[in-house]
Order: sequence, then C-alpha cells, then structure tokens
Amino acid sequence: MKSLLACKPRIATERTDRPTKGGEVAKVAEMLGTPLMPHQQLVVDVALEENDDGTPAYQEVVLTVPRQSGKSALVCALMVWNALRDKRQVVAYTAQTGSDARRKLKNDFAPMVVDSDLGKFVRVYQGIGAEMIKFDNGSRIEPLPSTLTAGHGLTLSGGAFIDEAMADVDDRREQALLPTMATCRNAQLWVVSTAGTEQSAYLNRKTVIGREAVAAGKTSGIAYFEWSADEGVNPDDEDAWWSYMPALGHTIGVEKIRHARQTMSDGEFRRAYMNQPTKIDDRVIPAAAWDEVQTDRAWPDTGLVFGVDVTLDRSRASIVVADNAGVVELVDNRDGTGWVADRVRELVAKHGGRVVVDGYSPAANLIDEMPDVSFVKYVTRDAVSACNSMFDAIMQNKNVRVRPHDALTSAIGAAQKKPMGSSWLWARTDPAADLSPLHAMSVAWHCAVFKPVSDRKPVIF
Repeated sequence: MKSLLACKPRIATERTDRPTKGGEVAKVAEMLGTPLMPHQQLVVDVALEENDDGTPAYQEVVLTVPRQSGKSALVCALMVWNALRDKRQVVAYTAQTGSDARRKLKNDFAPMVVDSDLGKFVRVYQGIGAEMIKFDNGSRIEPLPSTLTAGHGLTLSGGAFIDEAMADVDDRREQALLPTMATCRNAQLWVVSTAGTEQSAYLNRKTVIGREAVAAGKTSGIAYFEWSADEGVNPDDEDAWWSYMPALGHTIGVEKIRHARQTMSDGEFRRAYMNQPTKIDDRVIPAAAWDEVQTDRAWPDTGLVFGVDVTLDRSRASIVVADNAGVVELVDNRDGTGWVADRVRELVAKHGGRVVVDGYSPAANLIDEMPDVSFVKYVTRDAVSACNSMFDAIMQNKNVRVRPHDALTSAIGAAQKKPMGSSWLWARTDPAADLSPLHAMSVAWHCAVFKPVSDRKPVIF
C-alpha cells in the first residue's frame, strides 16, 4: 500500500516563518466539502504568507499541476475565502474563453457553494452577461471574458484567477486584470494550469519566471509551485506516478491513471498526467490544421443534416449542422439533454433536412423519443468511417469548412483516438472534456457529404 502523504513538488517556493492565512482557506475548503489535500495546504500556506503590515508577501502565485489534482476545488476555496474576508470584495475568474468561465462558475463553483453551509449566505445569478455568486456581505465572484477589455470599470479587491493558462498564446488576460488590482492592497493574481504546448506562450513564460525565482531563493513577489515528472521518467513506471501526481491516493486512484495511460496518446498522457509540455504535433488534430478549415461562410445551404450527440455522463449535448458541400456549424451546445428533442424538431421544421445519430452513442435513446423525426442511424462501421473521413478532410484541408465556435475548438483540442479493430473512433475517455461537438460534427458532415439524398433542394432562409 502506497503512502497517502502528498508527494513533494518538483519545484516550489519555500515556506518562511511569516504568518499565513493558509489555515483560513483550509477552513473554507472544509465548509465546501472539499478538504484540502496535503499539496493544496502546502500551496496556500506559502502563497498566503503575510508581511508585517498584513499585506500579501506574494502579489502573484503560479501553480502548475497534473490533471485531476484538485485545481478547481482549490480555486473555489480561495475565491470564497477572498469573498468572505471583507465586505464588498470583487473576485474575478477567467478560463480559456468567456463561455468556459461562465460554464465553470455555473456548473462547478456555484453548486459547491450553494450545497455547503455557506449556501444560505449567497445568491447565484445566471442571467447571460450577469452571472455571479453574490454574498450577503456584498462580495461577489464574477466570470470575465479572456479579452483585453475584460475587467474594465472593475476594481478587483478580492484578486483574480487565470485558470487553464495553457490556452493563452499571449498575455491578454493578465494585461486586462493587473490594472484592476493596482490599488488593492490584498489582491493577488493566481495563475493555475496543467502544462500546455510550445504555443502556450503565456504559461511557458510564467514557468520560466517562476523557476528562476525559486532557484534564486526569492520569497516575495511571485510564489511558484510545480508538480511534474522529470524528463527521463518512464510514463509506464507506476511507482514513479506517486512522485509527481499529488492527488494520487486521495481523490484519484491508480486504476484511473492506468486506464488513461492505455487510452491516451503518449504525448497527451505526458501533458495531462505528467505535467510535461508537449509539442503541438502531439495533438491528434494540430491547431494549424484546424485553423485552415475555418470559414466565415454563412449557414450551411443544401442537403442539410443535423448531427446530435450527448456526453457519456449526459451533462451536455450538441447539435451540429452540415451541408452537402461540407460546410459545418455548431448550432447548439448546452447543459443536459432535456432541451434536445424540442430543438431538433424546431430546426427540422424550419430548415428541413435529416437527423443523424450514432446508434451506439449516448444520444441513441433520442431516436425513440422522437418518432416523428426522420433519423439516419449510424452503426459502428458508419461511425468509424465518419471519424476517419473527417480526420482526413481536416488534415488535408479538403471538402470541409467549419464555422468557428469555441466549443468545437475545445473538442478538437481534446480529441483522442480509440482503437476499433483495425481502425479507430473518437475516444470518450476524458470526463473533463465535452467531446459531443466533435462526435456530432463527424456524423453530420459524413452523412451530408457521403450519404446525400437524391431529392434534396435548396432551403430558403
């Protein structure tokens, strides 16, 4: 039996004898039902050290850990602590995109707070553009877009959080947030992420700065924490996993990591679970290839096919439309599945066309729910062909054009292959990724391009 003691960080700012507010965050985490794991306690104890005048010793904290290491729980506890420590504190949360930040606040952070003993002291606002968690003391946690103008007009007295920093190719999020904290004596900037690729310019720069600060023995300004595997570590060495996965044995088990190792590419496993930066080519579909097939062309035109897919846990669903010329657009991507049937009926009634579903996917039950809708039901052979053909079309920049959408781009970035006989399907093994847009796109595009109907006619909009 392996020890459940937290593994040591590979690189980290040292604790000093200054007082710290880390214990207060631990109490908040307990109230939220997510007690801090040893590595999380280490981070807050160091990061929240105070100077003699009560100001934070560190204006900036950078934390980079493997996936499933409790980043969200820690960020939530920190944001709530900042909101509770004084009246009318404003805390900002940002993610890859504004929609990702709003979804995270709504689906993850808000339920954690509402379902805790703190629930009676908060109200959650979910109106589009006005999302926030507001506390009885006047403090609030707001999601912000990842743009240069984010935060204009705000004073972020409670600090700001840049989550999933690996997605940033420049410093725009930091540039937008720092001025909002300039006059706030207690505000900190937190940068939290798993490793990215060579295109993760912002995170890579922060990593260099943080490592240099640790090497120089600095104990002010920036606090840096990194749990990762050394370059020479074998990803198949299960004993080594305990040395760089701090949540192993706490919130994640060896079997889960073992399964991830079997199903993920070597590069993606190294990035996600060993926290090692990878080359962009390690992605199944490189960002450059995806960028090449983007288009600003209007809604797909003739021979419309609507592809429908649902995530394995049925937490989200997507509808994608494609036409016989290979133009694709994500029509809808929302939480849950209760909205799908009515939306499909609405689209078909307005625009005509067919509906395609992978008969072995989580969306297959929708066929029985909509007997009034004409479905094309894909069997495994069809689904395999759709995935392979879609991949070839994107990589060859041929016969496919995609209307830009953040959810589709995120799905493409997380795409992995699952072996299927002598071929493969898109994998559904990452519970944190919403791959329903990718699955829906593949079957919709394939059906529209390779299974046209003979009596198709233009659709008037």
